[in-house]
Amino acid sequence: MKIICVGLNYRRHIEELKWKEPSEPVIFLKPDSAILKNNKPFFIPDFSDNLHFEAEVVLRISKLGKGINRKFAYRYYDAMTIGIDFTARDLQQKFAAAGLPWELSKTFDGAAPLGKFIPAEKFTDHANIDFRLEINDELRQNGNTSDMIFSFGAIIEFVSKYYTLKTGDLIFTGTPPGVGPVKKGDNLVAWLGDEKVLDFFVR
Repeated sequence: MKIICVGLNYRRHIEELKWKEPSEPVIFLKPDSAILKNNKPFFIPDFSDNLHFEAEVVLRISKLGKGINRKFAYRYYDAMTIGIDFTARDLQQKFAAAGLPWELSKTFDGAAPLGKFIPAEKFTDHANIDFRLEINDELRQNGNTSDMIFSFGAIIEFVSKYYTLKTGDLIFTGTPPGVGPVKKGDNLVAWLGDEKVLDFFVR
């Protein structure tokens, strides 16, 4: 099972990071050991002093596929949820400044808390889905899939040029603006549409 992640996919998030808008999807992978399920607590690792949250819509692949045309991409996922792409921002900035890969800042154990899945058919327009993240009852991220640079279909078309998609693979589709640090004791609650899908604590 692969966890495929898309970076820099919301323009206002790129602006808050002061990075350049990509001309094609920025892809990296997380190992399955990064997944955190069933609202288990996330433990801040000791190698980072600046751990950031990034809430993202996550697609669950339901069908084997390779070289998928974007207009047929909807046939290859059956459910979605919200996941958190935890990022050790201090490590990421250090690696990026040196022109080095920054996977270590995003792929460590527990770096991908995952909410409960909702059938994709519940959403009539996948290019217009609201989602949000609250921390300690305060709204921190408020996004809509219409704001993505690369749509679900464009992501699946691009990724499937390089990887065969298999049933159970996950795709994190990028985060909207509002990312920031977490601290011990924080309670993260994520909503997809009008349904709460994720609710966990930072330890």
